[in-house]
Amino acid sequence: MKQSAKLSLLALCAALASCSVLDGDKIDYKSASKGVSLEVPPDLTQLSRDTRYTIPGGAVTASSFQVGQAAPTMPTAATTLGDVRIERAGTQRWLVINRPADQLWNPIRDFWQENGFLLTLDQSNLGIMETDWAENRAKIPQDFIRQSLGKLLDSFYSTAERDRFRTRLERTATGGTEIYVSHRGMIEVYANREKDQTVWQPRPTDPELEAEFLRRLMIKLGAPQEQAKALVASGAVKPVARVASVNNTPVVQIDEGFDRAWRRVGLSLDRTGFTVEDRDRAQGTYFVRYVEPNADKQDKGFLGKLFSSEKTVTPLKYRITLKSQGDATTVSVLNAAGAPEASANAQRIVQVIADDLK
Repeated sequence: MKQSAKLSLLALCAALASCSVLDGDKIDYKSASKGVSLEVPPDLTQLSRDTRYTIPGGAVTASSFQVGQAAPTMPTAATTLGDVRIERAGTQRWLVINRPADQLWNPIRDFWQENGFLLTLDQSNLGIMETDWAENRAKIPQDFIRQSLGKLLDSFYSTAERDRFRTRLERTATGGTEIYVSHRGMIEVYANREKDQTVWQPRPTDPELEAEFLRRLMIKLGAPQEQAKALVASGAVKPVARVASVNNTPVVQIDEGFDRAWRRVGLSLDRTGFTVEDRDRAQGTYFVRYVEPNADKQDKGFLGKLFSSEKTVTPLKYRITLKSQGDATTVSVLNAAGAPEASANAQRIVQVIADDLK
């Protein structure tokens, strides 16, 4: 009964996915896990690091992303409320707060738990916390039967979508902290013409969900509710990235200096789910793992692909490098040995980054 009820909601939930979620009343998350797990995910390589904040994550295919298009140069918008500043470039937003990261970690952990999430990654020494997969219960239609019986049959209803969020903290040179919130989503779709089987597949990142949780986080950190909403919604900026070719290798060209480009590319890697094993800011390099599209076509059944930790493919290792000259930065892909990469995978990686930077 639970499966049939869920299947009947697929089409409706797909339509709801395109709606704005900036209204806080449309968000009511419930974890899809049964208990709290703070273990490092199997796909995360634990490296020996100092206390600087870095960016681990999970491998993902990138076949659904398209090439970013050229766009005029525009400045990044920034607005301030108290000791919190929000910056925005394209669809990306992040917070800059004049407090040390150590003072923010526990409040941010409490924030995600108060919003209905469990944490699968809670690594203060790395500056990373990540929620488990959860569903937005507010998207379940409130029909007569569900309103009448309430929680008695609530467990028989679910949506066709799951979301997880990664929070990354980075220390600034002035002793403050930059806070990034990135979203990853999955959607359940019919697997056959008879519509009696479903599979899970990635769905696009939702910048409005990221914006809503940044707004809520600002309130958690002391900002007045109405002012936080206004700051998050303000300051729209046009894209500043485009795909190009340099020496017959694909690159992303960003009309921004190194510092801002470094932050934005890091957020794009968070959003799109690459496994970032390490980084070297001085050299402008992210060390990532990448899974080729369609590398694993095996159907693991209901929720199998979504929650399984079994590794069936071997990720490939690449380096994402940033080179800046003045107010322009070029992002390129190198292989594990540090040589320029011109393969189809390099083109896909460039497409992912360029599309997300829009």
